[in-house]
Amino acid sequence: MDSRLAIYPGSFDPVTNGHLDLIERASQIFGRLVVTVARNSEKAPMFNLKERVEMLREVTQLLPNVEVDTFEGLLVDYARKLGSHVILRGIRAVSDYEYELQMALMNRKLEPQLETVFMLPAVEYSFLSSHLVRELAALGGSLSGLVPPAVERRLRIKVAD
Repeated sequence: MDSRLAIYPGSFDPVTNGHLDLIERASQIFGRLVVTVARNSEKAPMFNLKERVEMLREVTQLLPNVEVDTFEGLLVDYARKLGSHVILRGIRAVSDYEYELQMALMNRKLEPQLETVFMLPAVEYSFLSSHLVRELAALGGSLSGLVPPAVERRLRIKVAD
């Protein structure tokens, strides 16, 4: 397994400046970073899988060692398929930590060589979530500084429909 390759999984519905902050910083730590959008049939996302992948590719296009992909099923199976043993997760608050710790320990149980690396967002993004961004967009609030401009345009179009 490749320790220079990290996987950053998530729903990215939509990608926020908090996500982008982690992606940019992780791309400086790892030789290769695969940002992967989880296909979850139990969730009803605002943006479909193709749209989320397009947005991520657009906002990461200047990061040469960042790739965007999708996966379905167990993350450990996806990590094995790529040959990675590093999962990157962002933690904003204690509530995130409790959930992420549980997931990391389960992943380690399923694949002992799989390590989870936790990163904290920049302070200005520590409150930010995709859920809050969707809610704010739906209510017509300002998204300035919360999402990249390309994502804001898509959000405005989506909520207008």
